[in-house]
Amino acid sequence: MNKNPLSFQLKVDDFVAASASEKESLTVMRESVGFWKDGLRRFTKNKIAMTALVIVLLIVVLCFIVPAFYPYKYEQQMKGSERLAPMQYSKIEQQQIDAGESVFPHILGTDSNGRDYAIRVMVGGRVSLMVGIVASLLILVIGSLYGAISGYFGGIVDLIMMRIVDIIYTVPDVLIIILLAQILKFPLQSLGEVSGFGWIQKLGPNMISMFIVFALLYWVGMARIVRSQIMVLKQNEYVTAARALGAKKRRIIGKHLITNCIGTLIVTTTLQIPSSIFTESFLSFLGLGVQAPMPSLGSLASAALNGFQSFPEKLFAPAFLIFIIILSFNLLGDGLRDAFDPKLKS
Repeated sequence: MNKNPLSFQLKVDDFVAASASEKESLTVMRESVGFWKDGLRRFTKNKIAMTALVIVLLIVVLCFIVPAFYPYKYEQQMKGSERLAPMQYSKIEQQQIDAGESVFPHILGTDSNGRDYAIRVMVGGRVSLMVGIVASLLILVIGSLYGAISGYFGGIVDLIMMRIVDIIYTVPDVLIIILLAQILKFPLQSLGEVSGFGWIQKLGPNMISMFIVFALLYWVGMARIVRSQIMVLKQNEYVTAARALGAKKRRIIGKHLITNCIGTLIVTTTLQIPSSIFTESFLSFLGLGVQAPMPSLGSLASAALNGFQSFPEKLFAPAFLIFIIILSFNLLGDGLRDAFDPKLKS
């Protein structure tokens, strides 16, 4: 229908319904992804975090799998092989090589007792990793439950529970570890003599007391983080709906609140692992770690100080492994935080 060019009358032909093909050409939809899939996609794009993950996996293989196939044991003492330099053989081993026998080299040399140093560093790294992971799991369980209960109930319950946290912050952890080690020394020795509990003697009272202190004192940071998350989440509509339907408080906390904090919990736990490893290495350096002959990275570094001028590699090897482990877990935790924290999404 023609109309005057100066008229403001609209043309009817301009409002014809679009065809199906025209609608599809204008439809631009993003692929629907869930929380975990989106977080994993963002994490895999982070090259630094992926590199840290690969390094962590290599360290796990080095500390947990390689010692099973290594020709030497961490407690094995070889007469005449004391304080060998890296890739050096003792006189007895050199005679065996001259006789045509195959002798595996000491990659990092040996210590003052004739024990291969490479296997001791690997086993020491295993001990530190196990302490860090177990301590972080203890902190995760205790801290998340405590913080969730405090944040959900609020009021006087939250006030009392948070004041307890403030008191725990003031407790000197090293002093508690020393006191517990002395108290638990004889009971643990008696328990270790019982069949099936021999592993307790290998750990020693210092390590058991360290785990107890981790469970008693080190969860307060996790509790505060979870409490702040729960206090925000409990105001959401789905929590109100669960209450209206008669859901029990235990179910609301476990199924609705803590579940929605899982991203924060994973990130916080990952960042807690290097902190626990550093604490264990520091205490082992002071002589409050595992019981000899079980090695730890901190105890190896402490023992290497005596001959540092003559054998500096004995200190650099455990110190470098501590550095790599802590740096890798920190970078991995930063990558997980960037991937799973909704506030950081662009």
